Amino acid sequence: MTSSTSQVSTPVEVSDEIVAAGARRARRRRLVLLWVARFAFAVVVLGGWQLATTEGWLDKFFYGQPSQIWHSLVRLFTKGTEFGSIWGDIGVTLKEAVYGFFLGTAAGIVLGLVLGQNRFLADVLGPFIKIVNAVPRIILGSIFVVAFGLGTLPKVLLAAVLVFFIVFFNAFQGVREVNPNLVANVKVLGASPLQVARHVTIPSALTWIIASLHTAFGFAIIGALVGEVLGSQRGVGLIISQAQGRLDPNTVFAGMAIMAVITLAAEFLITLVEKRVLAWRPPTHAESSAI
Repeated sequence: MTSSTSQVSTPVEVSDEIVAAGARRARRRRLVLLWVARFAFAVVVLGGWQLATTEGWLDKFFYGQPSQIWHSLVRLFTKGTEFGSIWGDIGVTLKEAVYGFFLGTAAGIVLGLVLGQNRFLADVLGPFIKIVNAVPRIILGSIFVVAFGLGTLPKVLLAAVLVFFIVFFNAFQGVREVNPNLVANVKVLGASPLQVARHVTIPSALTWIIASLHTAFGFAIIGALVGEVLGSQRGVGLIISQAQGRLDPNTVFAGMAIMAVITLAAEFLITLVEKRVLAWRPPTHAESSAI
């Protein structure tokens, strides 16, 4: 005699499946609505800009025109510039920004963690850090160009300076926000200073540090562009500077659009890294409430 067994789903399991399916549908609806709203906003802005310059409400000689900006982009990518291929200029600017980003990030994290854990050293160096932070970046860029010439180094240094202060202050504050009772308990259990930093301080400050990177890369791009405007032989900043000298706002906006796309791509990559690195962190209220 043979007997067959069948699996019967309990009401709780069925209810969980229904809730999960409803949540997935809600997320898809929200994603579609989000992209529709973004597209509509871009159409309104660009369409309004095009209409205002076509009707003469804005002077397109000064403010450019979206259709002419598009033609400038096509020309840059098909015919290049007087300096060569546009891809070469993009590569130069991107290299300067990436090098400056990593250099500034590394220095900001190290110094932020060190000073965040050593109050005496923070009090000693604090005023000097604030003085350097108060120096206008355009002046630092000019000093770097005079000192190191028109090559890659001054742009990297300027980008690194802009990134450094953003990351440093976030890392410093992240360390200061660590629960002192938690640190004390870990020390009581026999943890060394290195173990405290590795297992308590750095993970606690990591959220602050990762959050600063979203803004930091944009500032690295700014540093590279400003350095190129001050003096360079290649780069998107040089294209923008030359277009400004020719009173060509469309090419200026085209250069800005190119760097905006690169910055958005970098933001996407940083978001992926953030999700991977902070996978252990429970979702925040804002993340859990966003469907």
